[in-house]
Amino acid sequence: MKAKYILSFALAGSALLAGCKKDFLDAQPTQFTTPEQLSGAAAQDPNLLNGSVAGLYTTMFNVGVGGTTGHDDFGQKAVDIYIDMLQSDMVLGALNYGWYSGVARYQATTDFTLNAAYMPWRYYYRQIFGANTIIDVLGGQDVTPTDPVNMATMGQAKAMRAYAYFYLSQLYVKEYGTGNEKALPLYTSIDDLNMPKGTTAQLWNLMVDDLTDAVALLDGFQRTSKDQINQNVAKGLLSYVLAARGTQQDWQQVETLTADIMTAYPKTTAAQALGGFNNVATPSWMWGVDITLSQGLDLISWWGQVDLFTYSYAWAGDPKTIDQKLYDAIRADDIRKGQFDPPNGGYESNPQSIANGYADGDMDYMPLNKFYAPERIIGGQRQITTDQHYMRADEFYLLNAEAKARLGKEADAKGVLTAYLADRITSTGYINALAGQALLDEIYLQTRIELWGEGKAYLALKRNKATVNRGDNHLFEVGVPIPYSDEKITFDIPQAEVLNNPNLDK
Repeated sequence: MKAKYILSFALAGSALLAGCKKDFLDAQPTQFTTPEQLSGAAAQDPNLLNGSVAGLYTTMFNVGVGGTTGHDDFGQKAVDIYIDMLQSDMVLGALNYGWYSGVARYQATTDFTLNAAYMPWRYYYRQIFGANTIIDVLGGQDVTPTDPVNMATMGQAKAMRAYAYFYLSQLYVKEYGTGNEKALPLYTSIDDLNMPKGTTAQLWNLMVDDLTDAVALLDGFQRTSKDQINQNVAKGLLSYVLAARGTQQDWQQVETLTADIMTAYPKTTAAQALGGFNNVATPSWMWGVDITLSQGLDLISWWGQVDLFTYSYAWAGDPKTIDQKLYDAIRADDIRKGQFDPPNGGYESNPQSIANGYADGDMDYMPLNKFYAPERIIGGQRQITTDQHYMRADEFYLLNAEAKARLGKEADAKGVLTAYLADRITSTGYINALAGQALLDEIYLQTRIELWGEGKAYLALKRNKATVNRGDNHLFEVGVPIPYSDEKITFDIPQAEVLNNPNLDK
């Protein structure tokens, strides 16, 4: 495909990011109000904290929240692209603009001086600081509010803190291990400064405690929009945290928590699986954000990186595609194969594609029928109004099957998996013959297929202690087995933190 030329500022931004380094973590992001300013007023009117909580959610999709000017810095969905590329089911199909090159080459995970190593760290610790600000205003870590509004506020703040620590635990910590390994600096108050690394046991205990508290505090909370965390979102996050640690007791809790979510939310229908993933009102979406013109998102966004039908890098010459080996592993009778343009022809024969100069092969493996702006005009969406999701119920249907398999309930696991796939695959009878590791492998495969491009396959890679083996359409490391524990899969703590935290390794 010919590279089309995006606005000059895009090229300038790309050049800036390629080799620059970033200042150390800001101690106090300026958009958060301090406890001293809030505590007295909040005691009189608990609703005054609503703006601080909303700030946490806005940070999830704002540009530059990872502390850089890069076009790959836009909150949670920016990180989702990073980890989808590390896990390698998402392919960077060209290098015309340079974004994600360091991630696709595994440079970002092996060079702690790069912005790509810094951006997720900055983003998640920014969220932790914001959550700690709210928690401090409400009395601190060990206080349980009694006012219903403050209960919901504390529940959301603790869930957001755990959310941030969970992603840090996945990106910057190889695995739980024995519990004694040093992991990350742990901050539970804004008064904490330059904290040393806590152990993995301390990290996981904090996350579990926060989310257990959040589940209790959010009981009965009726959110006003899906960007807010409710009790079921907290249960989903707790499921992920427990599954990442992975004791038998953890898996028992995961089975229960995911069953609760399955009762509360339907799965994504077959029609919705091909419907663009662009509407927060989709019943299976548990956590997401309604993107409107007032939010001002454009090229620097998830849609601006992935969607052909948005004025985007994907349209302009840096497509994001499915790994060829994963595509080949999707059964011919699986509707989800149709989410992706087939090799050597497909949407390229559409009159719109021909008019735009595309030839056979130019769109191979692109997710043209999974993620798209509704108008389906190539390069058409300039101002982003397509919504973003962070969590959907399908994740927990599949995680429930995994939990059952890991608990030795293989018949139940196969039943859940078969029921889930019934409207996606014509013939599911092959599942009946699976057992042991083969069953777990199939659940992992179906998780990768169903959740392609949603930032969840990396979590499953680590949880399953699996190995990356890139297909032929990758630009780098084709066919090289890379186990989950390889240094290429997990980021190093960035140089800025190493230089500016004298207590890090104490």
